[in-house]
Amino acid sequence: MSELEAGLLLDPGTDALRFLPEGPYPIDENRFSWVAIQHGCSATVGSINIYDFKTGQNKSYQLPGRPGFAFPTDRGNFVVGCERSVGIFNPSDRSWQPFIEGVDGEVSGTIINDGMVWDGNLIFGTKDLEFRTKKAGLYLWRRSDRKLIRLRDDQICSNGKVVLPRVDGAIDLYDIDSPTRRVVAYRLDIERGQIDSGRLVVDLADQIGVPDGMTVTPDFKSLIISLYNPESALFGRTIQVSLEHGRVEREWRTGESPQATCPQWVVRDGKLGLVITTAVEHMPVDRRSESNQAGCLFYWQTDEPLGISVLRNFLPLFHEMS
Repeated sequence: MSELEAGLLLDPGTDALRFLPEGPYPIDENRFSWVAIQHGCSATVGSINIYDFKTGQNKSYQLPGRPGFAFPTDRGNFVVGCERSVGIFNPSDRSWQPFIEGVDGEVSGTIINDGMVWDGNLIFGTKDLEFRTKKAGLYLWRRSDRKLIRLRDDQICSNGKVVLPRVDGAIDLYDIDSPTRRVVAYRLDIERGQIDSGRLVVDLADQIGVPDGMTVTPDFKSLIISLYNPESALFGRTIQVSLEHGRVEREWRTGESPQATCPQWVVRDGKLGLVITTAVEHMPVDRRSESNQAGCLFYWQTDEPLGISVLRNFLPLFHEMS
């Protein structure tokens, strides 16, 4: 296993933005977005942020609630899962137009968490705010009929998601329900709006920390998973795990920031790079003194030339509806 150091990319500069960064996602070459899910332990709002590699500047746009995910659209806006709604946020005029509402309507105490775009559809989950009860949902929003379909209703904290094609022409949804410390693959039938019972792909019970965000390597052979470690540690860990044999192949370290939350690929000056978000959330005061970079964003640069069009094969834009 190789060990790599991810360098400090961005200190968001405020306690609000450092509290819970997640969900980095490429907008175009040299720009990516990320979400500040919650602007503090008692806050009821968060934000979309846009970081520009060329200028080194981060622009923040407050949302009307707490976002779980945000993905750029083909019209320069963002599709956002916010509280219990999904809608389009326009950063130019800061308008918010929901097109899905009432998510998890049968239960209380949950909000939308991680998600992804696949073939024009949205797949996302929710989380129990107390991180305790199996009542959070896993959802498919099917573009063909604009229908919201609940795939599961018994998760606690639905987190990282990856979709990969199967050799039989079907697709697999790789999903993390964080407290289980497992990655499970479900055969997803979008036309029928169903998943099967799932199969265990990666067991992370022996790893320090709880699995949070997840992405896939560009060759589709391995998963990359950030581990949220709530204990004292010199660094955070984001690991690369082989889909073939389940072994850890590589580890990225985020110095003085143990609560790694989410990894994602971006393009900087024509080369592939990995952004890793980290969080201050729930960190006691005495630990903050030893975790000076908690809540910062980290970056690891490759030497691999890559255009944004290649990333779009598995990190697509969301196409807005007419």
